[in-house]
Amino acid sequence: METILQKILKKVAQRVEQKKSSQKMKHYLSRERHFRNVKSALKSTTDNPYRIIGEIKRQSPSKGLIRPDFQPVEIAQIYNREADAISVLTEPSFFGGNLEYLKAIDQFSKIPLLRKDFIIDPFQIGEAYYYGADFILLIVAALSQSQLKQLYSFARQLGLEVLVEVHSVEEAKRAVDLGAEIIGFNHRNLKTFKMDMELGEKIIPLLPPGTIVVAESGINSPAVIKKLHSIGVDAFLIGEYLMRQLDIGKGIRELKEK
Repeated sequence: METILQKILKKVAQRVEQKKSSQKMKHYLSRERHFRNVKSALKSTTDNPYRIIGEIKRQSPSKGLIRPDFQPVEIAQIYNREADAISVLTEPSFFGGNLEYLKAIDQFSKIPLLRKDFIIDPFQIGEAYYYGADFILLIVAALSQSQLKQLYSFARQLGLEVLVEVHSVEEAKRAVDLGAEIIGFNHRNLKTFKMDMELGEKIIPLLPPGTIVVAESGINSPAVIKKLHSIGVDAFLIGEYLMRQLDIGKGIRELKEK
């Protein structure tokens, strides 16, 4: 039986092949880029210990429709005032995302933009570069180590930073072997969708000093943020919780209360 991750990856592969038949990589790389500083936005400091990556997400396979009144540009404007970076879902079939959201937000955003998608092909990295991303997500569970190295290397050559996402100790070791400088651990296992809120305690001790550590999924209270920060988390990627807030800005301010 196919996992949800396998279904998503199959659909992504079909979509990429269709796009490659009508568009060339050199078109995407023709744009001159100026990148926003991802590492300084995500690294915890004394005056800003809890770095927030606010996610723009309409729906998900596990939760269905999350935000019926979905206005990505308006949400991004709020994030520019209150958050430290923005994660833009661009996967259309399962998450209701769109690369056009990234393009529109790039026009005004002062804070870094993450292309959040299931990236399996250099072509998608070219798209991310063209549409305005400053960093991309690479999911260890979705890639072989050789694929991971190829995609990571290509993104860095273009000037994009890479958030490498792991879901287990084994995957964390693969991210370290890769030389990843920004590593995110997702409390939600993408194969089973089960949550493990203790995952960080197993993974963070394996990471080299200086690694920027990002926590993902299940972050829904100041208590959770404080606990995770105490074990070494720099930044918090928050989607569903913020998408369900009537006042997103207030939701972020409450989460960041020291």
